[in-house]
Amino acid sequence: MPSVPRLVIAAPSSGSGKTTVATGLMAAFAARGLAVSPHKVGPDYIDPGYHTLASGRVGRNLDAYLCGPELIGPLFLHGSRGCDIAVVEGVMGLYDGAAGEGELASTAHVAKLLRAPVVLVVDASSQSRSVAALVHGFASWDPQVRVGGVILNKVASDRHEELLRDALDSAGVPVLGVLRRTVQVDTPSRHLGLVPVAERRAEAVDAVAAMGAQVEAGCDLEALLGLARGAGALSCAAWDAAEVLAPVRPEGPRPQTPDGLDGTDRRVRVAVAGGPAFTFSYAEHAELLTAAGAEVVPFDPLRDEQLPDGTAGLVIGGGFPEVYAAELSANEPLRKAVAALAQSGAPVAAECAGLLYLCRELDGLPMCGVLDASARMSERLTLGYRDAVAVGDSSLAVAGTRMRAHEFHRTVVEPGSGTAPAWGVRSPQRRVEGFVQQGVHASYLHTHWAAEPGVARRFVERCRTS
Repeated sequence: MPSVPRLVIAAPSSGSGKTTVATGLMAAFAARGLAVSPHKVGPDYIDPGYHTLASGRVGRNLDAYLCGPELIGPLFLHGSRGCDIAVVEGVMGLYDGAAGEGELASTAHVAKLLRAPVVLVVDASSQSRSVAALVHGFASWDPQVRVGGVILNKVASDRHEELLRDALDSAGVPVLGVLRRTVQVDTPSRHLGLVPVAERRAEAVDAVAAMGAQVEAGCDLEALLGLARGAGALSCAAWDAAEVLAPVRPEGPRPQTPDGLDGTDRRVRVAVAGGPAFTFSYAEHAELLTAAGAEVVPFDPLRDEQLPDGTAGLVIGGGFPEVYAAELSANEPLRKAVAALAQSGAPVAAECAGLLYLCRELDGLPMCGVLDASARMSERLTLGYRDAVAVGDSSLAVAGTRMRAHEFHRTVVEPGSGTAPAWGVRSPQRRVEGFVQQGVHASYLHTHWAAEPGVARRFVERCRTS
């Protein structure tokens, strides 16, 4: 059975230092010549960008709500193929999961699914002996969660460290690292969290290097590696995009291209938006598109004035178009190219930022005008998991397809007319959401296609026939 040494980095609450420790560990282990597999619990797109810098491998998400608990092990093994160690950064507090769903999608839930030891990062800045009660409580709350050690963050002095260590001796959980309060790495944030790597690459490289140095100096890497090697074997196989999308051959004669090739095997070019304005994407999406028969070609809407030659379909994921609205609007040639592609009936899949880009305008600035809708920034944060069902056929899904999703934005879209909704959202309140128009499927909802790989096959098939 597959066994990859692994650690889950958790905390009692958000803001304790999980990202610093997890990213620093990835960088420190990689600097020692280990192949490090980086992972993030939950739907967050930004932390995996820092993980990628630290490890040199693509950061991947493990979300038991979006993908289902049964896919956590397979997706983990897929991402960690050939690696010496995997580091999994948790989300929120250790036991915080999807609202109203018990432990589902919590860091503790994923740690149990991975049979992985947990390292608890504790912000010790305002406590001494009380740290023992805190750690004891987290370590004993669920006997199936193995808290194998603690890393103390924001420790003020040698004397403070001594008091904390003395207290933790009675808790039975070893101290595996101490990070001082005076050596904190600056990772700037804004309205939706950390600033993505793509927007500050040079500074991000320096920040990740500083995190690695801080963890190298303050943590017992040998003890942490030993703890990781004690993780239990997993009784599942690695996820594989080609296997989950094994070809389904239609009966009867296959369509032929003009050059006599089998039309069902013909690769079609799918352009995928990237660059600083569109940084949100799960790695498995491109892998599924490729397995379904697409040639995936990235492009940058801030820089490129035309879509890649031969584009038959377009995917525009999430990101921060509101930050780059002026630059996106100024690139009029590309806006016109996107509008022309959509008007031709070609498949276009847009999520959140992609939805805003397809609107008529964003904060008063012209966008692509594919959708008769206006978008603007709002003071209100919309955040949470969603349970959705496709209300009609589209380039992504047939009516009745159920998917779980995540919504996270501070914008509002005011629709005009002429489009059908994409999803019926069943929680937290019933409503319809998104737009379906010709080949366009645009929505605020972020989905993980590994949970429903047929959407990638359907999208590529529509690229062939549109």
